[in-house]
Amino acid sequence: MSDMVLPGDKIASIEEYEAGHNTFDDGDMVRAATVGRKEIDGSARTASIEHPKLLSIPKVGDIVIGTVAAVMATMMAISIDYINGKPTTSKVECICSIKNLRIRNVALVNDIVMLKILNHLNGTIHATVEERGLGVLFTKCRKCGSKVVPMRDAIKCTECSWIDERKLSSDFGSGDFVKLRG
Repeated sequence: MSDMVLPGDKIASIEEYEAGHNTFDDGDMVRAATVGRKEIDGSARTASIEHPKLLSIPKVGDIVIGTVAAVMATMMAISIDYINGKPTTSKVECICSIKNLRIRNVALVNDIVMLKILNHLNGTIHATVEERGLGVLFTKCRKCGSKVVPMRDAIKCTECSWIDERKLSSDFGSGDFVKLRG
């Protein structure tokens, strides 16, 4: 029997082992999140997947920077570009609940946002934008596409003067997140 697995393959029962690196807990079983070789650690009671190339899947508590791919009424989907300041090419996505925020436009599609990973549940990565310091790092005017400047809890376009709400990060407009490349 080969130790090689594919994404979604059953690795172990959650009664026996906890989900480790590159795995997730589906509520009943520990499953593979990537292609790789199965590794069971009996002393730590974890099941993990070793990937030949390091696949970047953020862990609980990691700070991620990504591009908003979709915005719905109560959540948004984000394509993760950086994990703890390091670039990733794995094209992993996470979802972020926005139903408890009292801002009409937390973020819009193509905004660059900073989030914190909350958990991995049913094969989905969940993140939050609610903590202080998290939020939109970069955006443009949604009316004319020009540069915007922060105004308290909103942004104002430098060209058409359109004012729009956003959940701004404490690093909004600093451009420091771009220096992470390299």
